[in-house]
Amino acid sequence: MAEFTIRPYGDPVLRAKGEPVKEFGPALRSLGDAMLSAMKTAKGIGLAAPQVGLSLQLFVMNVHDEDFIPLLDGKPRQTEEIMPMLLANATVSVPAGEPDTYTEGCLSFPGITGDVERVERAIVRYRDADGAPHVLECSGLLARCVQHEHDHCQGVLFIDRMTRPHQLLTAAKVKKLKRATTIEMKAARKAQD
Repeated sequence: MAEFTIRPYGDPVLRAKGEPVKEFGPALRSLGDAMLSAMKTAKGIGLAAPQVGLSLQLFVMNVHDEDFIPLLDGKPRQTEEIMPMLLANATVSVPAGEPDTYTEGCLSFPGITGDVERVERAIVRYRDADGAPHVLECSGLLARCVQHEHDHCQGVLFIDRMTRPHQLLTAAKVKKLKRATTIEMKAARKAQD
């Protein structure tokens, strides 16, 4: 199983829209396991393929929220039964509703958090590691995680979704992270030449 390093902000792969997953089966399952391992090491609850340098419409998550019971393919399921999850080629619909504001963080933005408004419900159509189609209806933390990771697969980052005051509050840290990442990437390319 490959080991992944989480890409920090400033890496261009984070701004690219991922390509659809075309091959399903054991190799995709193994990729998902490697992503889950990297996510667990970083103490995260969700991780998108672009965050490990792969421009794919793929993310994994391991979210436990006892306040809301998701529906998987129309049936109520406890999160312990369905987690961790691998979601390929996901499309997310967010029903109309009042957005709630919560503080979010991101593994690609170490030490940076900010308030993000999201409707805490989502309907996700996706394929699992074997390519089987599913529909997940969720609320609360799980819905927020789904939206966050799906955004990553589209090249949209949580700093884009932050409230304006938090964008201003974190601007210097975000700029510093991007500068450090750019310098590190240039040094790595130079070392390879």
